[in-house]
Amino acid sequence: MESETLALDLDDNGFPIDSLSSEEEPVDRDSEKVEERGLVIPSAVQNTGSFALDFYAGGTDWSCLISKEKCSGNKGLVQKNLFQAWGIEKPSLIPSRSSISFSPPRKRHCSKRIAEDRSGTERPRICPFYKKIPGTSFAVDAFRYGLIQGCSGYFLTHFHYDHYGGLSKRWSHGPIYCSPLTARLVKMCLSVNPLFICPLELDTEHLIDGVKVTMLEANHCPGAALVHFRLKDGRCYLHTGDFRACKMMQSYALLTSQRINVLYLDTTYCNPKYRFPPKEDVVNFVVRTTRKYLEKQPKTLVVVGSYSIGKEHVYVTISQALGVQIYTDPSRRRILQSFGWPQLCGQLCSSGQTSPLHVLPLSVLRPESLKEYLKKYSPQFTAVLAFRPTGWTYSEATGNHLDLIKPTSKGNITIYGVPYSEHSNYEELREFVKFLRPERIIPTVNVGNAANRDKMQSYFQEWLKT
Repeated sequence: MESETLALDLDDNGFPIDSLSSEEEPVDRDSEKVEERGLVIPSAVQNTGSFALDFYAGGTDWSCLISKEKCSGNKGLVQKNLFQAWGIEKPSLIPSRSSISFSPPRKRHCSKRIAEDRSGTERPRICPFYKKIPGTSFAVDAFRYGLIQGCSGYFLTHFHYDHYGGLSKRWSHGPIYCSPLTARLVKMCLSVNPLFICPLELDTEHLIDGVKVTMLEANHCPGAALVHFRLKDGRCYLHTGDFRACKMMQSYALLTSQRINVLYLDTTYCNPKYRFPPKEDVVNFVVRTTRKYLEKQPKTLVVVGSYSIGKEHVYVTISQALGVQIYTDPSRRRILQSFGWPQLCGQLCSSGQTSPLHVLPLSVLRPESLKEYLKKYSPQFTAVLAFRPTGWTYSEATGNHLDLIKPTSKGNITIYGVPYSEHSNYEELREFVKFLRPERIIPTVNVGNAANRDKMQSYFQEWLKT
C-alpha cells in the first residue's frame, strides 16, 4: 500500500469513528499487504532498465508496449472460490448486458492530496501510472490522490482501507463504480453521497463513457471484484484489485474468449517462498484444532482475528462445526448483517456470554490483550484459543504440513498463526497467468523499488514461455 497522509480517526475496523459504533478500535489497513511506495515520479525509475521505465517512456500512448503473442495453454487450479466455500449459488457465468450509461453528478472541487518531499516541501500527490487504465479516463483504487486530472470514473475493487483510503462524506470528484455489496459499505460506513455511488452488478456488461466494463468475482473478501475493461478498439485490460486465483476463474467467458492485452496483477505474494495451502485445508486444520482443545478444556473461549471484512469463512465454518453462534462487537455485526447472507446473519449474536466463539481485530491477538479480554468473561471461560489467519504466518519449514505449526502459548492463552490467505500464493499466480496468457503484466503490489519490479517481471516472462 502507498503511504498516505489522511487525517481521519478510524476505528479497529478501519471506519471513521463518527460513522459507526463508538467502540474504540485501531485502523484496518489490510495487513496482508507489505508496505510499498507508489511510483509517483518518473525519475524514480530512470536508469533501471525495467518495464516500469518503458511505461513512463511511452507517455499516454502505451500501445507501443503491446507485443503480438499467440494465446495457448489452459492450466488448472485447485483453490475453491468464495461462492463455493459459502455454499452460495454462483450467478450465471455468461455476462448479461446493461444498456444503462451511468452519469452521476461530477462536481469538481479544487482540493488536492498533499504530501511532503524529503526537504519538507509540500507537493501534490501524483497518481501512479498503474492505477490508471490507458485509453480511458478511469482510475482504479486511487481515491487517496483526490481529484485526478482527466479522470471521469473512479473504480473501487473492494472495501479494504488501502484501496478505499481517501473516500469520505466530502467526496465530490466523480462517480465511484464498485460492486453492489461494496457500494452498501461505502454508503453505510463512510457516508459518501449516494449520488456518486454507482453499483455495478457482477457478470454484467456495462457501457461507461464508451468503454465496456464487467466486474467479476475476485475470491478475496465479500464484494471484491476483478474489473474487465474492453475499449472501442478491442483492447482488453483486466485489473485484479486483490484476489485469490481459483479454478472457477477459468470458466469466466470474458477471460476465455478475449485476449487480455494488459493484466494489472495483485502481486502481494509474488515470491516463490509463498506456497501456502488452499483455504479449505487451513480451515479444516482450524476446526480440528478447536475440537481438540475443547475436548481437553470445555471452558475455552475461541477467538478468530479478522479485518473489517474478510476471513468470514474461518469463523463461520467453526460456528457450523461446533453448532455455536458468533459474537462480534456492534460495529462489525452491523457490517456483516449488511451482506444479506442468511447463513451468516442467522449465526450472529449480541452477547459475548452466550457464545464461546468471538471475532476480534487481528491487532488484538496478543497474549497480554487476550488475557485482559478473558477477564470480562471469567469464570464462564478460563482459557483462550486464538487463530491469526494470514498468509504472512506461512513458514517454508512447515509448508503444507499444518499439524507442524507451533502455537504461541503464555499461561492460559494460546495463539495459532495459520496461513489462511485471501490473496493468491505464488503457484496460483503462475497458473492464473499461464491460463490467461496476457500480452503484458503490470504488478500492483511491492513495486516500490526497481529490484522488486524487475524480479517480478522475470517471473512473468518465465511463466509465459511455457
